[in-house]
Amino acid sequence: MNFAPMDLMIVVPAFFAGLLVLVTHVPLGAQVLKRGIVFIDLAIAQIAALGVIAAGMTSLDPQGWVIQAAAGTAAMLGALLLTWTEKRWPEVQEAQIGVVFVLAATGGLLLLARNPHGGEHLRDLLSGQILWVRYGQLLMPAVATALIVVALFFFRERLGRLGFYLIFALAVTVSVQLIGVYLVFASLIVPGLGVRNYPDRKRLPMAYLIGIAGYAAGLVLSAIFDLPSGALIVWCLALLAIGVYWRGPDKAVAMR
Repeated sequence: MNFAPMDLMIVVPAFFAGLLVLVTHVPLGAQVLKRGIVFIDLAIAQIAALGVIAAGMTSLDPQGWVIQAAAGTAAMLGALLLTWTEKRWPEVQEAQIGVVFVLAATGGLLLLARNPHGGEHLRDLLSGQILWVRYGQLLMPAVATALIVVALFFFRERLGRLGFYLIFALAVTVSVQLIGVYLVFASLIVPGLGVRNYPDRKRLPMAYLIGIAGYAAGLVLSAIFDLPSGALIVWCLALLAIGVYWRGPDKAVAMR
């Protein structure tokens, strides 16, 4: 165990990054669960990661706006594809999402096959490097988050299938390079699962509490025990969600 007050200064920007992600991912995750397309976040996140990998094979700055644009373009194209498949074959949409995820994941493996640092790069995209996020990296995600929140607030009832997928793709693009594919999935799905038996008016606030507490606990514990922060946050989110669900009302109460 190795912990000093200075470690808290390291986790503060990472915690702010987690808060930015939760602002959009908690309500979007509720919609994903409602629509029954749970694995869309993994598919879109993996497609965005594929865009990052493809752009990273050039000499571009890995933190530059061109890489962000590549990730966003890939995610938007993935969203358009999944919109079309849902319209064309809605009865097998979940299976189609799974196929798209596998293709994007294996495509990334093929692109990195001859890269000597490919394994490290792929690990960073999957598990993320949230503990090393700095304040300067949060400006663009903060602007994008504000735009997404405005769109969700004013146009939620008029988004439709295509609008939802495109906003979802933008949100995932913003988060995947900050926190990695695994945390994107956990931030979207786990809080919503933990509060699914609560009355509607309590679900969103309780889901946010799970997310905030999970990120805070995971970051602090990772600093104390020198463990991978992304993986530890996922476990903290899951354990908190289980506890909230177990302590919550039964289905009969939740329906009132």
